[in-house]
Amino acid sequence: MVPGRYVFISQKAYQEIETRPQSSVYTEMRGVGLLEDTVKDEVEYVRPSEGGDVISAILRREVTHNQVQGVCAEDITLPSARCNKDSDCVAGVLDFDGNGQRTGRCVPYYNESRKTCEIKSWCPIEKFAAVREPPLLVAENFTIFIKNSIHFPKFDVLRTNLIKKRRYLNRCTYSEKHSDCPNFRLGYIADQARVKFSDLCEMGGIIGVFINWKCDFDLAPKECKPVYTFRRLSVVKNSPDSGYNYMYAKFYSRDGQESRTLIRAYGMRLDIIVHGEAGKFAIIPTIINMVAAVSSVGICSMICDWVLLTFIDKNEVYSQKMFDEISQDRAEGTIPTTVTELTITSYGSTHSDLSEGVAL
Repeated sequence: MVPGRYVFISQKAYQEIETRPQSSVYTEMRGVGLLEDTVKDEVEYVRPSEGGDVISAILRREVTHNQVQGVCAEDITLPSARCNKDSDCVAGVLDFDGNGQRTGRCVPYYNESRKTCEIKSWCPIEKFAAVREPPLLVAENFTIFIKNSIHFPKFDVLRTNLIKKRRYLNRCTYSEKHSDCPNFRLGYIADQARVKFSDLCEMGGIIGVFINWKCDFDLAPKECKPVYTFRRLSVVKNSPDSGYNYMYAKFYSRDGQESRTLIRAYGMRLDIIVHGEAGKFAIIPTIINMVAAVSSVGICSMICDWVLLTFIDKNEVYSQKMFDEISQDRAEGTIPTTVTELTITSYGSTHSDLSEGVAL
């Protein structure tokens, strides 16, 4: 009966299961830090500001100031952009990895002796003029508030991870001791995902925050609580696509000309991923799995023998034939060695003889 016990107790085969709940997530980053002489708050380092199931914190920036529309030299690190004369630069060509459309001229690369093809673009280009800012290391102590609601429509149960009062939620931080607190330190998340926070400040990275709901509604719904796990989703360091960064710009007018400040942001992106599964007792799966469990341990043949010997007419004929067969096996020295073999041999060898006995 060990398989049956495993199916019914460990796997809860007596329950009806729901694995596709409905879920919503709201996030909010909190924290204020000082970067050199500049105060950085949520408006400065959080993207996007709405706070959905994907949110990122900017940990380092590379800034290109005062770009304007014009012509300038292409990035010299592009082999196809290097030139010696105008004929090396075909007008109208647009490099896939470049910054603009070629004008057909070969020009000096920003006060250097080397030359590249001239392009129409926002000038000066980022590769030449970007200024690297120091990382926002203090962001390690910033927190992210995660509000998650989940609905199991099959059982009409709605649960949320906010099980404490607002006063408690405003001052708590998630830990093993405070597992019911939905405020997570960015440094803690990085540690749990086995990522150095300094590496995130350097190249950025994507971390998955997994909220797992595994609920047993045979118990009180309030016993259904989430479990949080964390895992790095971006590729490992030193690979071509490692880290995480994106660009955005701030536009303004300078001396009557449209200008912009281009910002490449390296940050810690958090993807909130919710999984849910719930079960509750139901009669149909109980019957189906009970029959399957009983069949798997060979009880059916014993039940059939018991019914035939106890309730069916002519049971004396069946019994006589059954035990005659066993006696004959004993005489011939072929007695089965196990209870299962005895049952199968006796039952299998009596059906044809039984029909003959009844006919007589």
